[in-house]
Amino acid sequence: MKTYEAESLVKSFLIFFLLLEVLLAINTWYEYGVQKTALEAKIKDRMRLCAYTIECGGMQTDFVDRSKGKEENVLYRNGGSLYSYFTVPKAEKHLMKVIYPKQRFEAAVKNLEETLLHKFLLYTLFSAAVSLLFSLYALMPLRRALRLNEEFVKDILHDFNTPLSSMKINLKLFRKELGESPKIARLENNIETMLSLQENLQTFLKGMQTQTEVFDIASLVHERIPYFEVLYPDIIYHASLSPLKIKANRDAFVRIVDNLLSNAGKYNKPEGQVLVSIENSLLKIEDTGKGIAHPEKVFGRYYKEQERGIGIGLHIVKKLCDEMHIPVQISSRRGEGTTFSLDLSRVIV
Repeated sequence: MKTYEAESLVKSFLIFFLLLEVLLAINTWYEYGVQKTALEAKIKDRMRLCAYTIECGGMQTDFVDRSKGKEENVLYRNGGSLYSYFTVPKAEKHLMKVIYPKQRFEAAVKNLEETLLHKFLLYTLFSAAVSLLFSLYALMPLRRALRLNEEFVKDILHDFNTPLSSMKINLKLFRKELGESPKIARLENNIETMLSLQENLQTFLKGMQTQTEVFDIASLVHERIPYFEVLYPDIIYHASLSPLKIKANRDAFVRIVDNLLSNAGKYNKPEGQVLVSIENSLLKIEDTGKGIAHPEKVFGRYYKEQERGIGIGLHIVKKLCDEMHIPVQISSRRGEGTTFSLDLSRVIV
């Protein structure tokens, strides 16, 4: 199950489960009130029976003077204990006071609460099972639709391989016949851009391979910068890097660096600059570009603030960083530029 499918499953489960739990809590509270009232009514009947039969097991009795404030057959409370007054035959001036001790009443209420709590927990487990089944059932049509969409995109990406390979072969032949040329270099970079987009889409669909290796960050960045210098000739790329080896998936890290360097060039100002540096365990990619209006949204799928692009580049950066346990942060100011910081402390060798 992919990340977005798991997220959809969890959210559906929580919504349905919480709704059931609220309804269950309301019902349990109502049942508690009803059963507590029934318990008090049962205690009152035992008091009445005690007054007539003098069989008062566990209850206390007393005789008090009849007065206006003492109503018969009414349940009173005093400090947690219950009591009631009853008529005594042939004793017009006195009433029998029957007292139900506090300890016995509290024990009966506690027993009632424990019974309802056990029922509540049992019904909670049932609600969780129902919620999970409902969420899985609701997710099935979505998964089928996503699978069809992914298969369609995969087929298109596969069909791109033939014309792109043919173009690369013909470019090599042109270079042999015509020699080095800026036009051929630009064509080659355009093909590389298409290949990079193809790889981004494949990463988006398939995710990252788990294979890792040890490699040097400085060498990797120096290897990738020339490609973007040709692609964005009016942007100046600087690299202030000291050797730093990490253990991670190299192909995935190349995707991260390429996307960040590409964005830094694509959305920069004319004659702008891009600085790549390593400070302690932080790899920073800074640009002097337009800045981002909503930095907190840029890692969202399909989010973009410009007409260019399809809005998955930074989403892939965040996805790959999360999978490799590399925290990534962004700071940006409109009109001044943007800085991406990758914390490599967990993958440094």
